[in-house]
Amino acid sequence: MELENQFRYLVGGYYGVSLMDEYSLKEFVMDDIKKYIIDFIEVNPIEGYDYKREANDVKDNVSEKVKLQDALLVLNKINGPMDLVFMIKKRLKKYDRNGK
Repeated sequence: MELENQFRYLVGGYYGVSLMDEYSLKEFVMDDIKKYIIDFIEVNPIEGYDYKREANDVKDNVSEKVKLQDALLVLNKINGPMDLVFMIKKRLKKYDRNGK
């Protein structure tokens, strides 16, 4: 189950970065995350696991707040740009203030 959860938060992080329209270089970061996910799958194959279905489930059913939190985890793993990390943290603070 641990590998499935790792895959889900990696995908969540990908979609979390995709939410950051104000970041002009997000496409490059998303490409790096995509490569990281592909490497993760190659190194940690999960027999009988429907990666595409799970990725779509994350995309459709995980909240924006959780995707942004996942993005922070993924950016830490890939040594992502700190300016993007700060932007995500700032956006997450809005959720804390609104009680979401």
